Amino acid sequence: MPIRSLIATCLLTMAGLLTTSNSSESAEPLKKGDRIVFLGDSITQAGAGPNGYVTLVRKALDEKLPDLGIEVIGAGISGNRVPNLEARLDRDVIEKKPTIVVIYIGINDVWHSLNGRGTPREEFEAGLKRIIAKINDAGARVILCTPSMIGEKTDGSNDLDVMLEHYSATSRKVAVDTDSQLYDLRRRFLSHLRAHNPENAAKNVLTTDGVHLNAAGNEFVRDCMLEALGVYSSEQRQLLRHVVLFKFKDDVTDAQIDEVVDAFAHLPGRIDTIVDFDWGTDVSVEGKSAGFTHGFVVSFRDAAGRDAYLPHPAHQEFVAIVKDRLADVLVFDFFTGR
Repeated sequence: MPIRSLIATCLLTMAGLLTTSNSSESAEPLKKGDRIVFLGDSITQAGAGPNGYVTLVRKALDEKLPDLGIEVIGAGISGNRVPNLEARLDRDVIEKKPTIVVIYIGINDVWHSLNGRGTPREEFEAGLKRIIAKINDAGARVILCTPSMIGEKTDGSNDLDVMLEHYSATSRKVAVDTDSQLYDLRRRFLSHLRAHNPENAAKNVLTTDGVHLNAAGNEFVRDCMLEALGVYSSEQRQLLRHVVLFKFKDDVTDAQIDEVVDAFAHLPGRIDTIVDFDWGTDVSVEGKSAGFTHGFVVSFRDAAGRDAYLPHPAHQEFVAIVKDRLADVLVFDFFTGR
């Protein structure tokens, strides 16, 4: 693997490990008369269209919380970066008198670096802090999202993965420094794509071009935003994690191990009850791995999803491939949030 992709893969893995709690847990309950502004770039501008995520959030809130009369406003402009948001904050946000502002920004701050018009990281951080301070001073609270994707590959080989992860880390830091709610949209995208992009395609799973959302992407972001807003209960957010550790026999070749990993990674595309999938090799420094070298985490919405997965023909085909190559296997299931 090229060193650039290796670095990116490490960063993506670290992001998943460091942000396993997606801070929607800290979401305040929505209340009567809330006015929510979604502030961002072209993704949010398109999101205010007939089938965009902002419109879908509005429809969902009308259906789920009809008595609250919540107003949803889209404030996205194509090509915007953090400096653009700051320049139009009064007109497009403060004057709307919001109670909640969801900031989904960062893609262009990174992407436009390719033509020399990106936002330096220090300016990105400082600008976000000024924007959040002004929103807070106006009496609204902020939900800060990390930037999502510039390319849908999950192996760290998208051209701007390393830079985008650095900017995502900055957004995470800003959320802590400003005591704002963070929604780690990047982590959610990566987790979803690991489960639903087994071919490592650069686009067409959640986006049309690696950035802008397709129909599935708008529905996915709708669900993310509803989670960030605390609309889903903790029970609805709860997942069943199915953890599998493999210890391979000494005579199993690297090619045979790769075949196992590849077969496992293709299961999410064949079994629709799998909602997330991650895997990796042991990097512990404690020396307590007991010879287990490969770990896999398969996530389900509930026990019924797992129970359908275990006897599924695709899973049984995988078991037939792996069983004679293992010296040992460990399986541990748990529900998140318990």
